Amino acid sequence: MRVRPFSASGIHFNTFLLRIDTMQKTVLNEEHRRRGARMVDFGGWEMPLHYGSQIEEHHAVRGDAGMFDVSHMCAVDVRGSDARAFLRRLLANNVDRLQLPGKALYSTMLNEAGGVIDDLIVYHLAENDFRVVINAATAANDLRWMTARRDEWGLAVTISARREGEGALAMIAVQGPQARQKVGQVLPECQPACAGLKPFFAASVGEHLIARTGYTGEDGYEITLPAAQAVSLWNRLADAGAQPCGLGARDTLRLEAGMNLYGQDMDESVSPLDAGLAWTVDLAAPRDFVGKTALLARPQRYGFLGLLLIDRGVLRAHQQVESAHGAGEITSGSFSPTLQRAIALARLPLAAAVGDIVQVRVREKLLAARVVKPCFVRNGSILV
Repeated sequence: MRVRPFSASGIHFNTFLLRIDTMQKTVLNEEHRRRGARMVDFGGWEMPLHYGSQIEEHHAVRGDAGMFDVSHMCAVDVRGSDARAFLRRLLANNVDRLQLPGKALYSTMLNEAGGVIDDLIVYHLAENDFRVVINAATAANDLRWMTARRDEWGLAVTISARREGEGALAMIAVQGPQARQKVGQVLPECQPACAGLKPFFAASVGEHLIARTGYTGEDGYEITLPAAQAVSLWNRLADAGAQPCGLGARDTLRLEAGMNLYGQDMDESVSPLDAGLAWTVDLAAPRDFVGKTALLARPQRYGFLGLLLIDRGVLRAHQQVESAHGAGEITSGSFSPTLQRAIALARLPLAAAVGDIVQVRVREKLLAARVVKPCFVRNGSILV
């Protein structure tokens, strides 16, 4: 999802208040405010940007444990006798890889032209029972698309968004080298099921779904639970030493880890093959899926690589890149708190290679940057 903080600059104060009042709020909203979070508009949701220091929150996740309210994400239960057949046809990645209960799969969901409608995680909960977690800003469009495809194909599937009413769910991500230990301290009843949990697997423990997944490049859990229980868990995790973190740290952490952000690194106009997401697309299996014909007709046109700035400056999305092989564009860029320098993800000509020196146009200047693999930091280790 693209971060679009709302700015009150130049806008009448009453208009600002109206905007705040109409934004959607997670069940943890009041808790964020109580802890002094700076709140911003994120895809129509009022979310914490930081609690005082984005840099400190970033380092807390890299060195210890931080937690994020990700309840704005939408958990969608896909159930019925045709649930697997539906997802097999809907998603670019192959859900036939999900044979064990709890196994998770990252995938893109494409339109007929091969553009990315959304990127998501699907969990295999039981036979004919899956949970799909979709992005907040795209949720309404995703649900319309999913429902339309189910009806078009005439499949026996129920699609249930778990955002409102008695079945509403919340999600808390706990990330960092000490994250799993702190969750075990707070939720000891989950330890038997989670102690041996492998990455990209989830365990159902009572009303909790605890997944060893995340968006920071560090180990940890994403915990889905009834919304009514979220405040209690948040506060107990904080008491155990998990640092509350906002969207600012989440963005710099995922950028250091080379993870895509929907709306910046890809959208409905971008092929997953040009966004570094070919690994989420199964073109080899004989199954058909939405967008497959378009992908086969239009092979990869760009490389998706990292940039490490050599000169002094700041890298941002949409800055133009000049290389010996042609022009490219930065899709995401920021200052890296871990590396203490500017980094970026960029779409570059296919001939561009790791080690190349390119020029980034920043205002009227050309700044030198080195092309690197698009993963700068992972599990606390610097990789570039």
